[in-house]
Amino acid sequence: MKKILVTGSKGQLGSEIRDLSPGYPGFQFEFIDIDELDLTDAAAVQDFFTEKHFEFCINCSAYTAVDKAEEEEEMAMAVNFTAVKNLAHILAGKKTFLIHISTDYVFDGKNHKPYTETDTTSPQSVYGLSKLKGEEAVLKSTADAIIIRTSWLYSGYGNNFVKTILRLAKERDTINVVADQVGTPTYAGDLAKAILEIIASEKLKPGKQIYHYSNEGVTSWFDFARAIVDEYGLNCKILPIETKDFPTKATRPFYSILNKRKIKQDFQMEIPYWRDSLKVVLKRLNV
Repeated sequence: MKKILVTGSKGQLGSEIRDLSPGYPGFQFEFIDIDELDLTDAAAVQDFFTEKHFEFCINCSAYTAVDKAEEEEEMAMAVNFTAVKNLAHILAGKKTFLIHISTDYVFDGKNHKPYTETDTTSPQSVYGLSKLKGEEAVLKSTADAIIIRTSWLYSGYGNNFVKTILRLAKERDTINVVADQVGTPTYAGDLAKAILEIIASEKLKPGKQIYHYSNEGVTSWFDFARAIVDEYGLNCKILPIETKDFPTKATRPFYSILNKRKIKQDFQMEIPYWRDSLKVVLKRLNV
């Protein structure tokens, strides 16, 4: 029986892992969030693990308010860096394997081909920088770990682009959506399944690795929004605009496509196409 700790369990990814957990009877899960443990408090983390041991920890906790992070840098750094450093430090001593989730925002978004795990990082926002510092904390620790970078995460839980577009499309006749930023939407349920299958495969090796995971395919925010509205059956018209016409506090990457060859090869993983996964989520939301 593998004991698995899931932090940030009330977020999108943590909630999807919880939904899938009954399908893994060989795993014993414990789900916690900030109300059970504040990972930014090193003493509290130490106390929590005093009498607890897990084979794996899936760290889903994160500060994800990209624009708000520009004004709340201290909070973003505390959650995305300090908390990760605290967790990695204690897990190293407990011989617990850490699976940490990161983001495409660690890159500058100026590439012309999909980003590999070894491409140079250059975050353009406080959020991206805080997530990169979290990665570095994991890599500098002595914990066995993998870092999984993902992009454009959405699900039936929490706040995300899909739910925002659905809400706006029910309120308005037209919505303006940026068309010059491209990437790949990722259904959190697919990422959750990938993580659990990686653990079940028993192919994880001591040391550290970085992997990229998103759904298959490429789209723009504009085309993503059109797909959401079309698949859901709404009449709202989606209009394309340029990034310069929709200023935000945080700089968004223009190009967020991740190369997934490594994770597919190492774990013989088949990844769903983004639009197929979108249909799954919209069907759930349309019940």
